[in-house]
Amino acid sequence: MFARLLFLFSLLVLLAGPAHAQDFLTKRNGDEVAVKVVEITPAEVKYRRADNPDGPLISIWRTDVFMIRYANGTKEVLNAAPAAAAGVGVPVSAAAARAAFPAEVPTLSNASPDDAILDEPIRLDGPRIGFTVLSASVLDKARESVPDLNPFLTQFGWQFESRLFRMPNGVSGLAEFVPLVGGLEQGKFLPSISGLLGIRGAKGLEFGVGPNLTPLGTNLVLAMGTSFHSNGINFPVNVAVVPGNGGARISLMLGFNARHR
Repeated sequence: MFARLLFLFSLLVLLAGPAHAQDFLTKRNGDEVAVKVVEITPAEVKYRRADNPDGPLISIWRTDVFMIRYANGTKEVLNAAPAAAAGVGVPVSAAAARAAFPAEVPTLSNASPDDAILDEPIRLDGPRIGFTVLSASVLDKARESVPDLNPFLTQFGWQFESRLFRMPNGVSGLAEFVPLVGGLEQGKFLPSISGLLGIRGAKGLEFGVGPNLTPLGTNLVLAMGTSFHSNGINFPVNVAVVPGNGGARISLMLGFNARHR
């Protein structure tokens, strides 16, 4: 009888083990999540939630992960210890992390905390809609080619954006290509093309500069803006200024995009 109970108990343990096998991901802010890690790249950690193993694949920046504790008991420390380990609001240095986990913190002689993460470019393409206001002098110049043009133009187009790199502090380098068509509400077809190189901060504030080509000529465009995020969708808001022809063109553009490679 005892042998049968022992056999049944061992069988239950074997069956329950894989069902409850899960990894634990600890973020640098101290949060711990039960997950199943799928992939670790130079830029991201990809996982599925342990309570939804067939659910969507979730990505988190590698720089936001402190440690992963795998189901087999091994640990992998990716970054400095979370602030919660030393008290609220008190960051933990790399030296303190090494003291806490001396055998687990990787130390590479050729590594630098300032090294940029050079991964495949991440695409953030999406539609853009907005309007442009022409200053008086620019409007006079434009009316030489487009009679009866109003100073307020609607704009419709698409923004092609690639993230070229991302620094560990969250600053990213961007390349953007933005074709637009303006004046449709006036029965006009006024194309414009802009190419920009820019920088986006860790909190989403961005700035870019580059050439702008329209039927009025070639000028320099200066753009800045930010993005709002909801349910994995980005909603960028940008203001662009094109000085030239004795005045300026000022545009406000809105849109949305989802991150993809």
